[in-house]
Amino acid sequence: MTVLVTGFGPFGEVRRNPSELIAAELDDTEVAGETVVGRVLPVSAARTPTAVREAIAELDPSLVVLLGVAPGRAALAAERVAVNVFDFQDPDNDGEQPIDVPIRPGSPAAYFSTLPLRAIVQAWQEAGIPGYVSDTAGTYLCNAAMYSALDLCTGTPAGFVHIPSLPEEAAKKNPPAPSMTLDTMIEGVRIAIQTSVAQLVATS
Repeated sequence: MTVLVTGFGPFGEVRRNPSELIAAELDDTEVAGETVVGRVLPVSAARTPTAVREAIAELDPSLVVLLGVAPGRAALAAERVAVNVFDFQDPDNDGEQPIDVPIRPGSPAAYFSTLPLRAIVQAWQEAGIPGYVSDTAGTYLCNAAMYSALDLCTGTPAGFVHIPSLPEEAAKKNPPAPSMTLDTMIEGVRIAIQTSVAQLVATS
Protein backbone atom coordinates (compact mmCIF):
# COMPACT_ATOMS: atom_id res chain seq x y z
CA MET A 1 0.00 0.00 0.00
CA THR A 2 1.20 3.50 -0.85
CA VAL A 3 -0.13 6.56 0.97
CA LEU A 4 0.05 9.86 -0.91
CA VAL A 5 0.37 12.94 1.29
CA THR A 6 0.41 16.35 -0.35
CA GLY A 7 1.05 19.90 0.85
CA PHE A 8 1.49 23.36 -0.64
CA GLY A 9 4.42 25.75 -0.74
CA PRO A 10 4.48 29.40 0.39
CA PHE A 11 1.82 31.83 -0.83
CA GLY A 12 0.62 35.29 0.08
CA GLU A 13 1.68 36.06 3.65
CA VAL A 14 2.44 32.39 4.38
CA ARG A 15 6.22 32.20 4.19
CA ARG A 16 6.59 28.75 5.83
CA ASN A 17 3.73 26.50 4.89
CA PRO A 18 3.40 23.69 7.44
CA SER A 19 1.65 21.46 4.92
CA GLU A 20 4.81 21.47 2.78
CA LEU A 21 6.94 20.69 5.83
CA ILE A 22 4.70 17.79 6.85
CA ALA A 23 4.70 16.29 3.35
CA ALA A 24 8.51 16.49 3.33
CA GLU A 25 8.79 15.03 6.85
CA LEU A 26 6.58 12.05 6.07
CA ASP A 27 7.99 11.37 2.59
CA ASP A 28 9.72 7.99 2.35
CA THR A 29 8.63 6.94 5.85
CA GLU A 30 6.26 4.26 7.05
CA VAL A 31 3.03 4.96 8.90
CA ALA A 32 0.87 2.06 10.07
CA GLY A 33 3.24 -0.20 8.13
CA GLU A 34 2.54 1.55 4.83
CA THR A 35 4.92 3.60 2.68
CA VAL A 36 4.21 7.33 2.53
CA VAL A 37 5.06 9.45 -0.48
CA GLY A 38 4.99 13.21 0.09
CA ARG A 39 4.45 15.69 -2.73
CA VAL A 40 4.26 19.49 -2.77
CA LEU A 41 1.61 21.00 -5.03
CA PRO A 42 1.94 24.31 -6.89
CA VAL A 43 -0.13 27.23 -5.62
CA SER A 44 -1.74 27.66 -9.01
CA ALA A 45 -5.26 27.37 -10.37
CA ALA A 46 -3.84 26.26 -13.70
CA ARG A 47 -1.48 23.63 -12.29
CA THR A 48 -2.85 22.30 -8.98
CA PRO A 49 -5.57 19.99 -10.39
CA THR A 50 -3.16 18.56 -12.95
CA ALA A 51 -0.46 18.00 -10.30
CA VAL A 52 -2.93 16.12 -8.10
CA ARG A 53 -4.13 13.94 -10.94
CA GLU A 54 -0.59 13.21 -12.17
CA ALA A 55 0.59 12.20 -8.69
CA ILE A 56 -2.34 9.82 -8.28
CA ALA A 57 -1.89 8.37 -11.77
CA GLU A 58 1.83 7.86 -11.16
CA LEU A 59 1.65 6.33 -7.70
CA ASP A 60 -1.72 4.54 -7.81
CA PRO A 61 -2.00 5.07 -4.04
CA SER A 62 -4.30 3.13 -1.75
CA LEU A 63 -4.95 6.24 0.33
CA VAL A 64 -4.74 9.98 -0.38
CA VAL A 65 -4.44 12.56 2.40
CA LEU A 66 -4.12 16.14 1.17
CA LEU A 67 -3.02 18.96 3.47
CA GLY A 68 -3.19 22.75 3.45
CA VAL A 69 -2.77 25.57 5.92
CA ALA A 70 -5.78 27.62 6.96
CA PRO A 71 -4.50 30.72 8.81
CA GLY A 72 -6.88 31.59 11.62
CA ARG A 73 -8.03 28.07 12.38
CA ALA A 74 -7.14 26.79 15.84
CA ALA A 75 -7.40 23.03 15.24
CA LEU A 76 -6.97 20.31 12.66
CA ALA A 77 -9.99 20.27 10.36
CA ALA A 78 -11.06 17.12 8.53
CA GLU A 79 -12.93 18.48 5.53
CA ARG A 80 -16.26 16.92 4.62
CA VAL A 81 -16.90 18.34 1.13
CA ALA A 82 -15.16 19.87 -1.89
CA VAL A 83 -17.06 21.98 -4.42
CA ASN A 84 -16.46 22.37 -8.15
CA VAL A 85 -15.46 26.03 -8.22
CA PHE A 86 -12.49 28.36 -8.19
CA ASP A 87 -13.47 31.58 -6.41
CA PHE A 88 -10.36 33.36 -5.15
CA GLN A 89 -10.31 36.29 -2.76
CA ASP A 90 -6.59 36.69 -3.49
CA PRO A 91 -4.46 35.79 -6.52
CA ASP A 92 -2.52 32.55 -6.69
CA ASN A 93 1.25 32.43 -7.16
CA ASP A 94 0.76 32.90 -10.91
CA GLY A 95 -1.09 36.14 -10.28
CA GLU A 96 -4.39 34.62 -11.41
CA GLN A 97 -7.66 35.22 -9.56
CA PRO A 98 -10.50 33.16 -11.06
CA ILE A 99 -14.00 33.88 -9.79
CA ASP A 100 -16.98 31.54 -10.24
CA VAL A 101 -14.97 29.25 -12.56
CA PRO A 102 -15.51 25.48 -12.50
CA ILE A 103 -12.51 23.39 -11.53
CA ARG A 104 -13.59 20.66 -13.93
CA PRO A 105 -16.45 21.64 -16.27
CA GLY A 106 -19.08 18.95 -16.62
CA SER A 107 -18.11 17.15 -13.41
CA PRO A 108 -20.36 16.96 -10.33
CA ALA A 109 -21.00 20.07 -8.25
CA ALA A 110 -19.38 18.54 -5.16
CA TYR A 111 -17.77 15.45 -3.68
CA PHE A 112 -17.76 14.18 -0.11
CA SER A 113 -14.54 13.02 1.54
CA THR A 114 -14.13 9.26 1.61
CA LEU A 115 -11.89 9.27 4.69
CA PRO A 116 -13.34 8.06 8.03
CA LEU A 117 -13.78 11.58 9.35
CA ARG A 118 -15.51 10.83 12.65
CA ALA A 119 -13.03 8.12 13.52
CA ILE A 120 -10.13 10.45 12.71
CA VAL A 121 -11.52 13.21 14.93
CA GLN A 122 -12.12 10.73 17.76
CA ALA A 123 -8.52 9.50 17.44
CA TRP A 124 -7.25 13.10 17.56
CA GLN A 125 -9.28 13.73 20.70
CA GLU A 126 -7.94 10.58 22.35
CA ALA A 127 -4.41 11.77 21.56
CA GLY A 128 -5.12 15.22 23.00
CA ILE A 129 -4.94 16.95 19.61
CA PRO A 130 -7.67 19.52 18.84
CA GLY A 131 -9.62 18.58 15.72
CA TYR A 132 -13.08 18.64 14.19
CA VAL A 133 -15.09 17.91 11.04
CA SER A 134 -15.32 21.01 8.87
CA ASP A 135 -18.03 21.64 6.30
CA THR A 136 -16.06 24.04 4.12
CA ALA A 137 -12.72 23.57 2.43
CA GLY A 138 -13.10 27.09 1.03
CA THR A 139 -12.93 27.93 -2.67
CA TYR A 140 -9.18 28.36 -3.04
CA LEU A 141 -6.59 25.73 -3.95
CA CYS A 142 -7.09 23.45 -0.95
CA ASN A 143 -10.63 22.88 -2.14
CA ALA A 144 -9.39 22.44 -5.72
CA ALA A 145 -6.86 19.81 -4.67
CA MET A 146 -9.49 17.91 -2.69
CA TYR A 147 -12.02 18.11 -5.52
CA SER A 148 -9.46 16.95 -8.09
CA ALA A 149 -8.45 13.94 -5.99
CA LEU A 150 -12.03 12.86 -5.34
CA ASP A 151 -12.96 13.38 -9.00
CA LEU A 152 -10.31 10.82 -9.93
CA CYS A 153 -10.32 8.43 -6.94
CA THR A 154 -13.42 6.34 -7.46
CA GLY A 155 -12.30 3.42 -5.29
CA THR A 156 -9.52 4.97 -3.25
CA PRO A 157 -10.19 6.75 0.07
CA ALA A 158 -9.20 10.39 -0.26
CA GLY A 159 -9.74 13.58 1.65
CA PHE A 160 -8.32 16.81 2.96
CA VAL A 161 -7.08 18.07 6.32
CA HIS A 162 -6.68 21.78 6.99
CA ILE A 163 -4.02 22.66 9.53
CA PRO A 164 -3.33 25.80 11.59
CA SER A 165 -0.46 28.22 11.08
CA LEU A 166 2.93 27.63 12.63
CA PRO A 167 3.49 29.60 15.87
CA GLU A 168 6.19 31.77 14.29
CA GLU A 169 3.80 32.74 11.48
CA ALA A 170 0.88 33.37 13.85
CA ALA A 171 3.03 35.50 16.15
CA LYS A 172 3.47 38.08 13.37
CA LYS A 173 -0.24 38.93 13.48
CA ASN A 174 -1.70 41.61 15.72
CA PRO A 175 -3.33 40.16 17.72
CA PRO A 176 -1.53 36.83 17.27
CA ALA A 177 -3.51 34.24 15.31
CA PRO A 178 -4.23 30.67 16.46
CA SER A 179 -1.41 28.22 15.80
CA MET A 180 -0.14 24.70 16.41
CA THR A 181 3.37 23.29 16.68
CA LEU A 182 4.73 21.38 13.71
CA ASP A 183 5.34 18.26 15.81
CA THR A 184 1.70 18.20 16.91
CA MET A 185 0.47 18.62 13.34
CA ILE A 186 2.75 15.84 12.10
CA GLU A 187 1.40 13.54 14.78
CA GLY A 188 -2.14 14.51 13.83
CA VAL A 189 -1.52 13.60 10.19
CA ARG A 190 0.05 10.29 11.22
CA ILE A 191 -3.06 9.54 13.27
CA ALA A 192 -5.30 10.38 10.31
CA ILE A 193 -3.31 7.96 8.16
CA GLN A 194 -3.32 5.23 10.82
CA THR A 195 -7.07 5.55 11.30
CA SER A 196 -7.74 5.47 7.56
CA VAL A 197 -5.47 2.46 7.02
CA ALA A 198 -7.23 0.63 9.84
CA GLN A 199 -10.56 1.18 8.10
CA LEU A 200 -9.12 -0.02 4.80
CA VAL A 201 -7.87 -3.21 6.41
CA ALA A 202 -11.16 -3.77 8.22
CA THR A 203 -13.21 -3.43 5.04
CA SER A 204 -10.90 -5.32 2.67
